[in-house]
Amino acid sequence: MSQDHRNLPISFLDLAPVPQGKTVADGIFQTVSIAKCAEEVGLNRYWMAEHHNMPGIASAATAVLLSHIGSQTQRIRIGSGGVMLPNHAPLTIAEQFGTLQALYGDRIDLGLGRAPGTDGATFRALRRQMNDAERFPQDVQELQFFLSNDTQASPVQAIPGAGANVPIWILGSSLFGATLAAHLGLPYAFASHFAPQMMSQAIQAYRENFKPSAHLQAPYVMLAANMLLANDDTTAHYHFTSAQQSFVRLRRGERGQMPKPVQDMSAIWSQSEKMMVDNALSVSFVGAPDSVRPKLAAFLNQHQPDELIITANVFDQEARLQSLKLIPKLNLFTLQS
Repeated sequence: MSQDHRNLPISFLDLAPVPQGKTVADGIFQTVSIAKCAEEVGLNRYWMAEHHNMPGIASAATAVLLSHIGSQTQRIRIGSGGVMLPNHAPLTIAEQFGTLQALYGDRIDLGLGRAPGTDGATFRALRRQMNDAERFPQDVQELQFFLSNDTQASPVQAIPGAGANVPIWILGSSLFGATLAAHLGLPYAFASHFAPQMMSQAIQAYRENFKPSAHLQAPYVMLAANMLLANDDTTAHYHFTSAQQSFVRLRRGERGQMPKPVQDMSAIWSQSEKMMVDNALSVSFVGAPDSVRPKLAAFLNQHQPDELIITANVFDQEARLQSLKLIPKLNLFTLQS
């Protein structure tokens, strides 16, 4: 039975892509335009993800870039999707996001991931150890404490940060994050845009095991999807080849900026690589609004998320802007004015 999704919030996840032949400064400038467009369209949140040692991604210093985005927008919520907590001391993140809240008020979200978001050599350069991820549940709770109203008697306080109560989200692509979010009574965002294999099981585990908390009384699931809209299907699929190429390069261990789109992917990938990319990017909605609408509605009906967060990391800036501007034509969401 079809459900009415017009009250479903829709948000945007950005990696601040650096297109081939452009500088990091160019990528950041373009990202600001995307954030402004997302706000103008009426999206709910604008999140950025922490990645390191990747020439095609400019969002490594996530909190710094979010501060810039905050200064260029007025209403849209801004946050991390996410900060990779094993890379940082919880106190540091509390101070960074407490500062963001001091600057921009209650517009700030703090999404946390357990993966390092980089390779082993870069992880060591960050002065971290791979087993730091094993402390993720404890680190989340320590971070919650530093952001709470309960630190008055603590010899260490996050200033800014103490009492900020910035909303914390758990991000994940497995049952681990789903179970942790349920146990702590926190909202949960699943990385279905690149790792959809455990999506149904993770959603079920989260909803069935959710414990109400002071932060959240009922489970709240956000699902991620790739979305690239255009005036016609051919144009959308052409520009989406940037994302497909980028994923192939990532799996090959190749470094580089966001590649230009191509007319024919058959010269780029092997058959096994195509199968891998098609599987990893299976939660993708690419085409004209009329083509995407029924597929997206079926996805929403099946999984019943509380919010959808989309991403469109491709080479062409105008294609990204046009995709955002076409979202109202899906007629699936009541966007904010």
